[in-house]
Amino acid sequence: MIRIAIQAKGRLNEQSLDLLREAGVQVDENRRKFLTRSTSFPLEVLYLRDDDIPQAVSMGAADLGIVGYNEVAEKGFAVDTVQQLGFGACRISLAIPKGESYTGPSYFAGRRVATSYPRILREFFAREGVEAEIHEIAGSVEIAPAVGMAEAIFDIVSSGGTLVSNGLQEVEQVLHSEAVLIATPGLGGEKVALLEQLKFRFGAALDSRGMKYLLMNLPAESVDRAIEILPAMRSPTVMPLAQTGWCSLHSVVREQELWAKIEALKAIGAEGILVLALEKIIK
Repeated sequence: MIRIAIQAKGRLNEQSLDLLREAGVQVDENRRKFLTRSTSFPLEVLYLRDDDIPQAVSMGAADLGIVGYNEVAEKGFAVDTVQQLGFGACRISLAIPKGESYTGPSYFAGRRVATSYPRILREFFAREGVEAEIHEIAGSVEIAPAVGMAEAIFDIVSSGGTLVSNGLQEVEQVLHSEAVLIATPGLGGEKVALLEQLKFRFGAALDSRGMKYLLMNLPAESVDRAIEILPAMRSPTVMPLAQTGWCSLHSVVREQELWAKIEALKAIGAEGILVLALEKIIK
C-alpha cells in the first residue's frame, strides 16, 4: 500500500483526481473523508491543503504528493520531484503599479514587496544582489500597493487579468510552475514498485491527452508525402487495400494540428478519413 496526498479542494484537486481516474485508480471522492482508499489499486488518498503537502511527504505522513512546484520550492522540505504532470501551469512574478518605469531588478532596492512566497523571493533578490523589504501576507496580495501596504507584489500569475484589474503590470517572471509528483526520499521495497507503476500509468494518460487517432484511405503513390505530413510516434502504419493502388494509413496527431493535417492529406488524395478518440499511449 502506498499513500498519496492531493489538494483537498480547488482546481488542482479536480485535475489530480482526473489523472488518477485516467490511470485506472478509482477513489471515493467524498470530500467529508480526509483519507480514502482506492478500490482498484493498493493506494490511499490523503486530502490536504496544498501548502501542507510538501511537509507531509517530507516527513513520510504521505509517500507521494501531487502539488504545484511553487509550493515545493517555497516550503523547502526535502522531497524528491519524480514527475512533471503538465497541468496547473502558472508563474510567480513581480509586479509594480501600472505606469511606473521599470529599470530591472534594482528597481526593488529599498522598496517593500508584498508576497505569500517569501522564500522564493528572498532567493531571487539574493541572486540579483537586491536588498528589499519583504512583507509576507497570506492573501489578497494584489491589493497591497493600492492600500499602501507595499510598493510592489510577488505573486502567482495565470492570465494576468487580476494584475490588470488592480492597476499592476508584470515586470519579472521569477518561477514557472506546474503540478508535479513528489515522493518521500528513500522509499523502499514495495512502495518503489508501486511508485514506478503509477509513474508509468500517469505517463501513458498524459501522453494521450490532446491526441487523436487518424485512419484514412490513400493512393499508394501519395504514401511518402503522407508520411512527411504525419510522422507519428515512430512512423504511420500503412496497409494495402483490396483495391489495387490504394492503401490504408493509420497515425496519431495532436488535436491542435488536426484540421491543418487533414487539409494537407486531402490535398494529396486522402479520403474516408476517420478521427477517433485516443484512450492511452503506451510507450
